[in-house]
Amino acid sequence: MPADLPASGASISAGGKSSSLLARYLPITEWGRTYNRAVLANDLVAAVIVTIMLIPQSLAYALLAGLPPVVGLYASILPLVAYAIFGTSRTLAVGPVAVVSLMTASAAGAVAAQGSPEYLEAAITLAALSGIMLAILGFLRLGFLANLLSHPVISGFITASGLLIATSQLKHILGVDAGGDNWPDMLGSLAGSIGQANVATLAIGIPATLFLFWVRKGAKPALVAVGLKPRTAELIVKAGPVAAVALTILAVLLFDLGAKGVNLVGAIPSGLPPFAVPSTDLALIEKLWVPALLISIIGFVESVSVAQTLAAKRRQRIAPDQELIGLGASNIASALSGGYPVTGGFARSVVNFDAGAETPAAGAYTAVGIGLASLFLTPLLFSLPIATLAATIIVAVLSLVDLKTPGQLWRYSKADFAAHIATIGITLMAGVEMGVISGVGVGLMLYLWRASRPHAAIVGRVPETEHFRNVDRHDVFTVPHVLSIRIDESLTYLNARWLEEYVLERVAERPALRHIILMCSAVNEIDASGLESLEAINHRLTDARVGMHLSEVKGPVMDRLKRTRFIDELNGRVFLSQNRAFAELAKDDGLGTAAPNDMARGMI
Repeated sequence: MPADLPASGASISAGGKSSSLLARYLPITEWGRTYNRAVLANDLVAAVIVTIMLIPQSLAYALLAGLPPVVGLYASILPLVAYAIFGTSRTLAVGPVAVVSLMTASAAGAVAAQGSPEYLEAAITLAALSGIMLAILGFLRLGFLANLLSHPVISGFITASGLLIATSQLKHILGVDAGGDNWPDMLGSLAGSIGQANVATLAIGIPATLFLFWVRKGAKPALVAVGLKPRTAELIVKAGPVAAVALTILAVLLFDLGAKGVNLVGAIPSGLPPFAVPSTDLALIEKLWVPALLISIIGFVESVSVAQTLAAKRRQRIAPDQELIGLGASNIASALSGGYPVTGGFARSVVNFDAGAETPAAGAYTAVGIGLASLFLTPLLFSLPIATLAATIIVAVLSLVDLKTPGQLWRYSKADFAAHIATIGITLMAGVEMGVISGVGVGLMLYLWRASRPHAAIVGRVPETEHFRNVDRHDVFTVPHVLSIRIDESLTYLNARWLEEYVLERVAERPALRHIILMCSAVNEIDASGLESLEAINHRLTDARVGMHLSEVKGPVMDRLKRTRFIDELNGRVFLSQNRAFAELAKDDGLGTAAPNDMARGMI
């Protein structure tokens, strides 16, 4: 019997690895094991509330993307099911969102005319390309690439996109024909056509917009004042867009506004999403792959930010790389069902969370609700004014416009402020794609500029302590013949030359100098260029009869230095602590008494 135990143990281990791998790529197998009636009830309640919210949103965002409204419903069914299977967030609600819809309109509009079959094909292909890219990034565990977009860049892009989206929808509120690919063109087109505004459309659009603004800001206090509990009032408020849809449809029917020039949604095909095949035309794919990549990155950043925020509130966790796979599967599902690119939406995810959703199954139940609406409710939307959908979009996206961040960034970091403003300006003037690309470019250039000019400080010992601080910030003890320089960055090819010049300039300023101590407590890495500069500094200081010493070198860094000739050629010593280095060298006012190559023991 004992001889059989190792084989049995090996079997269990292999099974454990297989189970772990399955749970990693199919999170549904993990939370599905503990699914019960109580969780089912909570998920169903959340699904009903999100469905009510998502129906008008889906129609509106499809309009924003330049697609038939029904495409928004298609993009809100199978993608939710796919995310429920592959996603790791328990409360993220996937579907069409404003920024991705705008990017879809920009990309598809560059290859086809809105309303044409080719335009819809381009949108479907964008979803497929985005899904494939996201899935590949997930399998390769490249989620960190999203870090190329800094917070100031993302914030600037979203603010500019909000302004572009809101401006693009004003033509539907006015009932005029206007266009433009950038903000000045949009504003100019609107100004030129405002004289042709349709009064009946204004009578629908302006009250709908004001009502939705009131619902967002003032409805909850009003409902609480009449006796409702805050949580109940908040959930009712989320159904505000549905109320706007119902009231404006009623107004159209009562006053025959369609005959008075009010643009209506018209006939929406009933039924479940059709099976669609993305284009395999290489010429089209060549034009769309860059926009698809940008949509993927922006969608992932927005989605994972929302997912992490909500997961933290319940002490749950998400796996960013698996999120890439989940979003990739959602976009592929959207493409195969005639939809367009989707991602996790902030507003509906918060509603899903507040409504008590406990698992991704709530999203699948929402998909069922949207499917039923596609089957049975679309005839009721025939008389829905497009102005109402435009009002829904305007109210939603203006909440994305952040006017506080520029001032905060100006006070905190002028470089980040420059990246933020550049992203806003270029997005407004040149469009969303150039805005993202330029934002990444500006962010990288600022990072490289900062990295090439690392912070270093001349330090001295704080009296009656063993601590060393910046001489410009604290009253510290120094001696003329010893200079201690604290290096606050790793030494890489970006900043190595700067350090060389900085050290030699300090030496030239101090004729009495006999020793330099490079305090390396913040140096986590020294690459080949950094090593070359250290060697050059050592040779120059040797010629100047100045000892070069290192202190507080971290163990991994020291291990690499020992594999080179640098330690053997160093004209000074390597000390365990800065205090010991300063104490010993302060006693020595000449190079001759310093013991070269006498390495301190017990390196950290």
